[in-house]
Amino acid sequence: MPGRRAAALSGSSRNVKMAADLGELLVPYMPTIRVPKSGDRVYKTECAFSYDSPLSEGGLYVCMSTFLGFGREHVERHYRKTGQSVYMHLKRHVRQKETGASGGALPRRINGKLFLDLEIDADFNSDDYELEDEAKLVIFPDHFEIALPNIEELPALVTIACDAVLNSKSPYRKLEQESWEEELQVSKFANNLVQIDNGVRIPPSGWKCAKCELRENLWLNLTDGSIMCGKWFCSGSGGNGHALEHHKQLGYPLAVKLGTITPDGADVYSFDEEEAVLDPHLAKHLAHFGIDMLQMHGTENGVMDNEVKPRVSEWEIIQETGLKLKPMFGSGYTGIRNQGNSSYLSTVMQVIFSIPEFQRAYVGNLTRIFDYAPLDPTHDFSTQMAKLGHGLLSGLYSKPPVKCELIEQVMTEEHKLQPKGITTRMFKAFISRWHTEFSSNRQQDAQEFFLHLIGLAERNSIGSENPTDVFRFLVEERTQCCQSRKVRYTERVDYIMQLPVAMEAAINKDDLIAYELKRREAESSKRPPPEIVRARIPFSACLQAFTEPENVDDFWSSALQAKSAGVMTSRFASFPEYLVIQIKKFTFGLDWVPKKLDVAVEMPDVLDVNHLRAKGLQPGEEELPNIAPPIVIPDDPKDRFRNHFMEAPDIDESSVMQLAEMGFPLEACRKAVYYTGSMGAELAFNWIIAHMEDPDFAEPLNIPGCAAASAQPSYELQAQINLPPEEIVALITSMGFQRKHAIQALRATNNNLERALDWIFSHPECEDEADNTSQSVDDENNPQSNGILTDNEPEGPRVKDGNGRYELLAFISHIGTSTMSGHYVCHIKKEGRWVIYNDHKVSASERPPKDLGYLYFYHRIAC
Repeated sequence: MPGRRAAALSGSSRNVKMAADLGELLVPYMPTIRVPKSGDRVYKTECAFSYDSPLSEGGLYVCMSTFLGFGREHVERHYRKTGQSVYMHLKRHVRQKETGASGGALPRRINGKLFLDLEIDADFNSDDYELEDEAKLVIFPDHFEIALPNIEELPALVTIACDAVLNSKSPYRKLEQESWEEELQVSKFANNLVQIDNGVRIPPSGWKCAKCELRENLWLNLTDGSIMCGKWFCSGSGGNGHALEHHKQLGYPLAVKLGTITPDGADVYSFDEEEAVLDPHLAKHLAHFGIDMLQMHGTENGVMDNEVKPRVSEWEIIQETGLKLKPMFGSGYTGIRNQGNSSYLSTVMQVIFSIPEFQRAYVGNLTRIFDYAPLDPTHDFSTQMAKLGHGLLSGLYSKPPVKCELIEQVMTEEHKLQPKGITTRMFKAFISRWHTEFSSNRQQDAQEFFLHLIGLAERNSIGSENPTDVFRFLVEERTQCCQSRKVRYTERVDYIMQLPVAMEAAINKDDLIAYELKRREAESSKRPPPEIVRARIPFSACLQAFTEPENVDDFWSSALQAKSAGVMTSRFASFPEYLVIQIKKFTFGLDWVPKKLDVAVEMPDVLDVNHLRAKGLQPGEEELPNIAPPIVIPDDPKDRFRNHFMEAPDIDESSVMQLAEMGFPLEACRKAVYYTGSMGAELAFNWIIAHMEDPDFAEPLNIPGCAAASAQPSYELQAQINLPPEEIVALITSMGFQRKHAIQALRATNNNLERALDWIFSHPECEDEADNTSQSVDDENNPQSNGILTDNEPEGPRVKDGNGRYELLAFISHIGTSTMSGHYVCHIKKEGRWVIYNDHKVSASERPPKDLGYLYFYHRIAC
């Protein structure tokens, strides 16, 4: 406390001598004390492994070398792992004011201020309590304490480092400032942008790149209305760079990203200025191509203005407003505080960690994951998933209010805060760091985030249990040429069953017509609108719409060797353990205004989809020939819409080698280079990311009429491709690791030594497998043999097939007019009763609105 220069928490015989010279005490540790630089993130508000903070009973320890924060239960692990001895201990005390204190007085503050940037509930930020922040240096392992500030006796370097840590800004605030969407400048091309009057009108959906037909990361050029894909990113997402290539050919400077257009603007990029920019005339430039976004109305936080409330009843029904909901506390009933448009993330994670497979994979392996975490656990997927899962399931952050008599006893010393849920700042910062949309502060689509999470879990489950297997299923797609009547059966991997809304099947059409007439009459006479009437859609109608054949755009018939009309139907080739169903409520109107279908779908508690099981090729059906369409190479810009059918190009073996060295199957690399026209490893890499789940991903390349292109490489070449550089392998094995484990780690990390070592520590089960694999001395010196031994990837996607009978487990509901705004709430069935999770509030549900959900999670049950 103030006035105490040095103390020791350990009861050693040293008896904590008051150091006459604190500088002498710190001399052995000076090389490990750093001053934070501009790029360093200082985590002084949250533990890297738990949700402990300076408000927690044990406070928070900040490493003075890495600036990571640790709760009392985790700081010893970091000390043992790194040998770092000096930590800054931060603690905020909350005490009730003494009797007779002035009611209007401000809280008393140590050192004249509250120097910790912490959130605190309004109940404790009142005149009834006083808040005190305390900081001190702690030296491990003897727990010597040095109270701060102590400018006179501490070395200058230590004083500067301590001040820099205490005055550092939140790392999450710094991330927001680093976001490319902040502080944008008006483009120099915006005022005088030339737009070609070529009659192009952009439809509200169905976009694809004009050159490669990619359907994501698409950019609309504001000069000629062409739609092209963007560049690819190191996260594996993105496109083939055709938008930039289009600019280099024609010089048209500005493009807007499709899918980001809102009434407040959109993501606009200037190719010449090489940065994101502002376009003050964006509405005019978009209107040139038939896009009118000015009719939408909303506020920044997604909640509608007070004067316009078209969905008040939806808000009340989904949140069960007006009902006396009983709060729930304890394990599995922990809420997540809203950090501003973050409900899409919190609802998905609440459902994810209600599933036993995710609980076992992360919370069940908590100790092992934490022990083998990399030196920076804030950037490790498994660590952050385990941390979040433990926070939601432990019950440590969901405790009922303390009874009055206990409060009186506690208040005599110090008030112990009862945490109201947890925050997901660290988790969100990590999981969204490579994603432009999720890293922003805008509301997002819960379905898109679910798939993003699945992708991250897939990529981070190498050699370990993959809980996402419970969602994965195979879809059989039957494509038929309408002219030849021949068919093709293919399989693809999916995680969500998307059901269209069959509006024409509404069972209350008369009520809907009457409501529309009353609404128009009220609007014309300026009277209050009538009570909303929603279309009630039978679930069976949506299921029937899913089974109907759909037209295939730009279908090329191998039977006719030409484009033709084609239809496709989808069936389940396997049924997942957990079936996720999305009701496709969100769409675009003809005026480009995004809207949400205000419907109620009568979802069943028990669902049987066994009749949708795929049956494969049927008697009497004739298969389409297995002939690939010719590669289409666009000509010069003036003639780019005319197709030129070229002969198959030679395969660039250098690109094949470059991709194979990343760890991808050799045949997949050859196909990627071939299907991208041997235009470089970058484009081929994009092809691989988009086709990794294809059933024939690693099968040999079959080019009709071109046998030489599909020839196998020599045995020596294949072995050389499969092996990482021998000098790096030798370096890792010299550290005591098995050769097979070293090769596996290097292949999983693109031959990056530092990442490979982290991979080895975080995958100890692979080392155990390597120990059980006996290899002779000849194998150790034979690169061909070792290359083949390491190639034990499973064939095809893993699925947990079973019967198609399910019971409703959870559902996520959306409130608002668009996925870009509004609020999400989820309901989960636990212990036989429904529970509503609405941000940090967790309560027993009285009337779960099962007909207004957006995402539904079903669990397989016995037939």
